[in-house]
Amino acid sequence: MFKKTYNALSYVRSLIITIPLIYLNTILMGTLSLMASLLDPTGRLQHGCARIWAQLLLWSVLARVRVRGLEKINRSKTYLYVANHQSYIDIPTLFANLPVNFRIMAKKSLFSVPFMGWHLKRSGHIPIDRSSSKSGLKSLYEAAERVKSGTSLIVFPEGTRSIDGDIHEFKGGSFLLATRSGVPIVPITINGTRAVLKKNSWHLHPGRVEMIIHDPIDVSPYTAKNIEELARLTRDVIGQDFVKPEG
Repeated sequence: MFKKTYNALSYVRSLIITIPLIYLNTILMGTLSLMASLLDPTGRLQHGCARIWAQLLLWSVLARVRVRGLEKINRSKTYLYVANHQSYIDIPTLFANLPVNFRIMAKKSLFSVPFMGWHLKRSGHIPIDRSSSKSGLKSLYEAAERVKSGTSLIVFPEGTRSIDGDIHEFKGGSFLLATRSGVPIVPITINGTRAVLKKNSWHLHPGRVEMIIHDPIDVSPYTAKNIEELARLTRDVIGQDFVKPEG
């Protein structure tokens, strides 16, 4: 009985407090990001706005994040960051706690969402067009050129959030991007975000989140012919510290 009452109150809190706070935060920081884009064409000021947005969002959902392994990255180098994908909370976790300037690949439809989409477009994030395999491949090639030019990028090679909590197959596209750009892959394990917000749910729960940064992987031994091996290696590294959520 107590658990049912607690869950009901928690759900009401999500609907009338947490979600309105998230929308307000997104509108505020999205507006500031647009204003910043007029002053800074490099996107650094906009990235700073995104970091504040992410920190406020995590605070509003009462998500406490523990980070391990920051010492394994050289903040002056370009990397392809590869993470497992459990929840919408993964993105603010990365923005708030990865202290480097980076961009993300996001599905093209998100670039049309008011405020968030405007920020994505103006700050140089990369749309992925999934309308056809040809369009998707073109997006990957364009992203590879951005990474070659010195833009670190975060990708979720599962392609979508996990519905059951497992780490699913890593698709080859992200690793084709890695071999074409030639920069090291940094695997990142994210634990706990699914307990904060499951896929297809509006119910936000307070919780502990863990972000683990692993040693960079040299991609020079890999080509388009053996990217599946690179995908498996990266997945295995992420999986070694992954804790499957209950329920």
